[in-house]
Amino acid sequence: MALLIGCGESSSAASHILLLRYLNRALDSIKHDITQIFANIFCSTIKSDSNVRTCGDEDLPPPPSFEHLMATMDERYQLRARHWYSKQKGYDDKRDPYAVFNVLDTMLRDSLERLKTMRQSLSLPDLGFQECTLEVNYAKHVHVIRDLCLVGKVGAALWLRRKMIHKCVVPDVFTHNYLVNGLCKTSDLERADWLIREMVEMGPSPNRATYNTFIKGYCLSDNVDKALYIFSVMANSDIRPNRVTFNILIHALCKKGLLEEAWKLLGEILEEEKDKESPDLITSTILMDAHFKNGEMVQALSLWDEMVRKSIQIDVVAYNVLIHGFCLSRQMKLAYRYFCEMLKRGLLPDVFTYNTLINGLCKDGKFEEASYIHGVMARLGVTPDPISYKIIIQGLCIYGNVGRAHNFLVCMLENSIVPEPHTWNVIIDCYGRLGDLGNAFSIRDQMLAFGVLPNVFTFNALVHAQVKGGNIANAYSLKKKMFLCGLYPDVVTYNMLIGAACNLGHMRLALQLHDEMLRWGCEPDMITYSELIRGHCLKGNVEVAEELFAKIQKTGLPIDHVPFQLLIKKYCKIGEFDMAYDLYQKWITRDQ
Repeated sequence: MALLIGCGESSSAASHILLLRYLNRALDSIKHDITQIFANIFCSTIKSDSNVRTCGDEDLPPPPSFEHLMATMDERYQLRARHWYSKQKGYDDKRDPYAVFNVLDTMLRDSLERLKTMRQSLSLPDLGFQECTLEVNYAKHVHVIRDLCLVGKVGAALWLRRKMIHKCVVPDVFTHNYLVNGLCKTSDLERADWLIREMVEMGPSPNRATYNTFIKGYCLSDNVDKALYIFSVMANSDIRPNRVTFNILIHALCKKGLLEEAWKLLGEILEEEKDKESPDLITSTILMDAHFKNGEMVQALSLWDEMVRKSIQIDVVAYNVLIHGFCLSRQMKLAYRYFCEMLKRGLLPDVFTYNTLINGLCKDGKFEEASYIHGVMARLGVTPDPISYKIIIQGLCIYGNVGRAHNFLVCMLENSIVPEPHTWNVIIDCYGRLGDLGNAFSIRDQMLAFGVLPNVFTFNALVHAQVKGGNIANAYSLKKKMFLCGLYPDVVTYNMLIGAACNLGHMRLALQLHDEMLRWGCEPDMITYSELIRGHCLKGNVEVAEELFAKIQKTGLPIDHVPFQLLIKKYCKIGEFDMAYDLYQKWITRDQ
């Protein structure tokens, strides 16, 4: 069976051949058994007909007559006596031993005829039914494997593949590509590598789509070096890469900022395809997007002009890249111009087009226009997605227009779109910065009501609101609630609490918080030490502040201007101008 599968035979044909071989062997065995039985009967008959008698034979019963032997057989095997009698002399009765051969021959021919009929009846309808059943089971298992891969249950799909192989049925390469794609989507590249190696050894052989999927998996995991290695393995396996292979690698190189290497790879494509004079639409779009992100407007527009000059059919994705490039460079008029050109060409903008325009307008502070675009997209049949709301809510909160941002949140919830925690946190933080603690906690409660669990950033926004309001006790209680929710304060949480304690002159509490963050494995940063230095300077503990400053220098943390300014200001207040000047000289020397 394994040999047949390896040669490309289907599993149903293999089972058909095996069954025929089994029937032939069974017939041979039956034929041999019948011959042996009749041979034994013949030998006993010959012995009974012998005239030679040994001592003691007088007491034995007379041998059975030939008529008695034939009477024990079925009537359909009996022949007329005139066909049995031999003219041989020396026999004083009507028995003829050669007649037994006639009987045996007749019985054997009849048995073989019946077995032949049985074999023909099995080989036609029964084997056809079995072949149909095997084909149906194979198709069913293959479809199940593909469906499991599509829903992300690759482990169950691999188990079913292993069961099929144990039954000597190997799925085709198309099904194996589903498995490789499922493993790459879950970043299980080691098992994908194992599966491809097994395909090379046992079959079916990997094809171009298999290697393209594997290369894309490594590119998505940001392992371009491994992707290039698989590309070389693909070429060494006599599988020629296509445009899809090159576009995957070019996109990965552009994401890493390796534009020069991407252009070299493009040169290899054009060299292999001598009939091509320029990159195709997908390659040009990838390179154009990379140039826009690098701020290389001239190179990006040259690619666009080349596509227009070559009369390449430009799609919505290419226009989205062009509009996004103009929004990055704050050239909104050009973005609007090509947006209108899309409509004139009959290309309908999608949600990415509108989100790009809304983001560009929000960065320029043009919220009226952004709100108008947000309303237009819904009327034109393009439903705003969570990103559409997130962009405009975040932009409004950055400029302090939290009331309008809250209205967009309400609209979002009315459309059955529950935002992610980041959107809630932005509004909570904006209310907190404006000192509106009531609305800040109201948004937090609404967040919980919709089943969205708060994270560390949510608590930090509330802690910041309490600290800004001077409620150090309430801020400290929020830190305790974080532990009850299974969250741990980060360095931002401790910095806000330490800063609030230092402002109020509670240096003992500030040092306790510093020791606590060390116990929890939270490393202090430059802001932590700056707050402690400022607190000691306010309390007049200049020597302790100097010790902290020396400690910062030993830790190797990047020191900004804040600790220098705090100590220089304190030296000036206490009249230590020489020390202030020396510290100022160190500051200038460090900057140089």
